Amino acid sequence: MASSKEYLGFVLEQLSELTDITYRAMMGEFIIYYQGRVIGGIYDDRFLVKDTKNARKLMPDAALELPYEGAKEMLLVENIEDKEFLKELFEAMVGELPLPKKRK
Repeated sequence: MASSKEYLGFVLEQLSELTDITYRAMMGEFIIYYQGRVIGGIYDDRFLVKDTKNARKLMPDAALELPYEGAKEMLLVENIEDKEFLKELFEAMVGELPLPKKRK
């Protein structure tokens, strides 16, 4: 099942406290970037973030879910209605994530 553009719009509105949020559509889903780094995505209308040390600290009870078959597990963000929490989460995670490699 592909994710809806309506859910993407909702997630982007919840992330509006942050600057430098971008996204890319990929095979019916949406990859979310913060400051140029892949931080998570929307998969089957679920908002998932990478499983990092700081994300686990802020969401110790978060479920690990597969975004798609064959992928690494990611953390399900259930507290999506709290903009301040999302801002804190993304700011805590961004330093743990690598910048994308330059394409040749």
